[in-house]
Amino acid sequence: MTTPLICRRLPRLTLLVLLTTVLVGATVILRPVANQAQAAPAKFAHPGVTVSQAQLDFARTKVNAGAQPWKGAYDQMIASKYADLNRTPKPRATVECGSYSDPNYGCTDEREDAIAAYTDALAWYMTRDSRYDQKAIQIMDAWSGTITSHTNSNAPLQTGWAGSSWPKAAEIIKYTYTGAWANSGRFATMLRNVYLPVVIKGSNSNGNWELSMMEAAVGISVFLEDKTSYDTAMAKFRTRTAAYVYLDSDGSMPKTVPSQNLDTTAKIVSYWQGQSTFVTGLTQETCRDFTHTGYGISAISHVAETSRIQGQDLYGTDGGERLRQALGFQSKYQLGTAVPSWLCGGSVNLGLGPVTEVGFNALHNRLGIAMSNTQTLTQQQRPAGSNNLFVAWETLTHGDNPN
Repeated sequence: MTTPLICRRLPRLTLLVLLTTVLVGATVILRPVANQAQAAPAKFAHPGVTVSQAQLDFARTKVNAGAQPWKGAYDQMIASKYADLNRTPKPRATVECGSYSDPNYGCTDEREDAIAAYTDALAWYMTRDSRYDQKAIQIMDAWSGTITSHTNSNAPLQTGWAGSSWPKAAEIIKYTYTGAWANSGRFATMLRNVYLPVVIKGSNSNGNWELSMMEAAVGISVFLEDKTSYDTAMAKFRTRTAAYVYLDSDGSMPKTVPSQNLDTTAKIVSYWQGQSTFVTGLTQETCRDFTHTGYGISAISHVAETSRIQGQDLYGTDGGERLRQALGFQSKYQLGTAVPSWLCGGSVNLGLGPVTEVGFNALHNRLGIAMSNTQTLTQQQRPAGSNNLFVAWETLTHGDNPN
């Protein structure tokens, strides 16, 4: 999809397309208008989970030309353990994941096999080497013929993480590989029966949980062409995004998810890790650590990107503004800006991870919005690799990608 030229020249107008102006004396206050319902597309675009056909074609052209940063990103990917053609998948009928994956019965194996399937799908697309598409199919077939459930306390998050990578791999293989994938129907059944019922319920835990679960639900819905689930997941996503990233326009306190019953200031402050001063760009987990915050930011960008591919661009809405501000706020401190005493008691736990490429490309490169801190951090971290959970190779797929 090509962004109209006017959007690149007038990014502020694009960002404020859903804002109304309220005059109070001589002061102009911009207030977000409630997001309109994002209905599922009349026809789903494929491949259409986080990365589109046009984006894949752009990256492939750049890699074949030896252009940077794409060639370096490709080389990083192809040298990783995830692209190893000797990889043996390790499926389990029941994956058991406790808190912080303790116990870890298949948790790492499942997440990393899902990333490997996506890696092999990308490698197939870039090289047209059939060994990679066959490896991706082997991994997906192994799991679809085995897994039946996830258990223990981290089961919802585990389902969301693995469920975010599986449809990205499957979309590329199903819609670009010209050979036969005999068990694609069984794989779809796995997503529908094992993953979707878990993630679509959402979570009342920390915000990155539900955001990752909605990323999985949206991606699975695209692959299954399930409009009802897509709409349900998008509604939960919009509510959770508004409750995860604070904007000054929210008022004195952050928005909340109604089902969490955060109905007092004390409850909200506790849920926001003890932070009682709220400023634009702060997230619900900033004062926990930047790593978990990065999970939430990444999931927001992935859902927004999938929605854009499916024909409904969220980047110019309230959600896009929250993503922009969250990226900028966290990037500033990740780059070394001194932490003020009012923020997280004067210190933050860094480690944002390789999560900035998708949002930065959409907001800065497509819409033309200045994002100096996010730009500096993104370029410093290139090529962005994998967080070994659900993020992988986004300099390759989204770095400076105009499509």
